[in-house]
Amino acid sequence: MNKELENILLKVGELYNKYGIKSVTMDDIARELGISKKTLYLYFENKSELVSKVLDFNLEKRNCTFKELYKKDQNAVEELLEVGMHVIKSLQEYNPSTEYDLKKYYPDLYNRLHTVKKEKMYEAVLKNTIKGKKEGLFRADLDNEIISKMQTGRFLNMGADEFFNANDVMKPKYILELFIYHIRGIANSKGLEVLEKTMQKIDIQEYLQ
Repeated sequence: MNKELENILLKVGELYNKYGIKSVTMDDIARELGISKKTLYLYFENKSELVSKVLDFNLEKRNCTFKELYKKDQNAVEELLEVGMHVIKSLQEYNPSTEYDLKKYYPDLYNRLHTVKKEKMYEAVLKNTIKGKKEGLFRADLDNEIISKMQTGRFLNMGADEFFNANDVMKPKYILELFIYHIRGIANSKGLEVLEKTMQKIDIQEYLQ
């Protein structure tokens, strides 16, 4: 990918996160980037293609971020907590209207994004569960697939919970509790000790502000 295209996708993604997808026109993008619409159309046939490429670009960025995270020398409990902290940080850039626009005006892209998220998340939770059992931190009697599907479903569908509204589930406290609840449910006594020690090393308030 050349630098100009990468810069366009990066900036358009920022505009979508800030204003939503529907309200950002090709004219807005050209003006914001200081380029002509002709240049935009050299890369994208229409807005639908632009939205699709921005989604792919953001997915790849996220995949790279998590790949780097998983390369660290961490045990399964530490790994889960760091993922949780990363999710909390990501919420600072999250705009619900972007997802709403995607679901309403680009349903095929929304469904593709949801499927990719579900598959990647399930794969990550499954690997972490297996890792934790091998390290002697998670209960040996866990059913890897069931636990991984439960946590993935819980996370992806948290906005549909009748006890919490959309604003509730986007709060850092909610995300933190979701991860701690998961860890406490699958950890053995050794894993719980690691959780407590790791929590003491983290400045939780920094993430909950």
